[in-house]
Amino acid sequence: MFKRSGILIAIFGVFFIVNIAISWHLYASSVRKQTITVILGEFDELSGNVSFDVHIDALIDSNIKDKRVAILKSFFRKYDSPLYEHADFIVKVSDKNGLDYRLIPAIAMQESTACKFIPYNSYNCWGWGIYGSLVTRFDSYPEAIETVAAGLKKGYIDQGLTTPEEIMAKYTPSSNGSWAKGVGIVLGALE
Repeated sequence: MFKRSGILIAIFGVFFIVNIAISWHLYASSVRKQTITVILGEFDELSGNVSFDVHIDALIDSNIKDKRVAILKSFFRKYDSPLYEHADFIVKVSDKNGLDYRLIPAIAMQESTACKFIPYNSYNCWGWGIYGSLVTRFDSYPEAIETVAAGLKKGYIDQGLTTPEEIMAKYTPSSNGSWAKGVGIVLGALE
C-alpha cells in the first residue's frame, strides 16, 4: 500500500514539475514579447513618422542569431523587397567590408524603393554605375551586394566619406540634398 502511494506521489510530483517548467517557459516567452513590443513602441515614438513594424517572432526566432538580420528582414518584409531573402548576406558582406550594415539597405531604399524599381534584369537596386542609358547589370542580388559593398568600402569609406552627405557628394553629386536626407532617414529607422 505504501509502495503504491509512493509511486503515485512520485508521478504527481513529476507532472507538477513538468507543468511548472512549461508554465515558466510560456511566461518568459510572453514577457520577452511584451518587452520587445514596448521597446519597438518607444522606437516608433522617437522616430516620428518614419517607422516599420518589426515582426516580434522574427526577433526571438532562435534561428536568427544576429538581431541585425531580424531588423533587416522586418524592414524588407514591410516594403515587399526581394532583398528579404538576402538580409543575412547583407550583414555578412557589410561586416566583411567594414560597413555599417544599414548603409546598403538605405541606399537601395533611396535609389529603388528597396529594389522595387530597377532596370529590367539588372539586380541593380543601388543605381550603381547607372548613367543615363548606361546600366550596370549583375547576374544576381548577391553579386550586386558584394560589388556595391566593395565599391562603397574602397571608393567612399576608405576615402573618409562616411556620412550620407559626404557619400552623396560623390555618389550622386547633382542631388539637391534629398538623396542624403532619404538615406539618413532609413539609417535612423534601422538603428
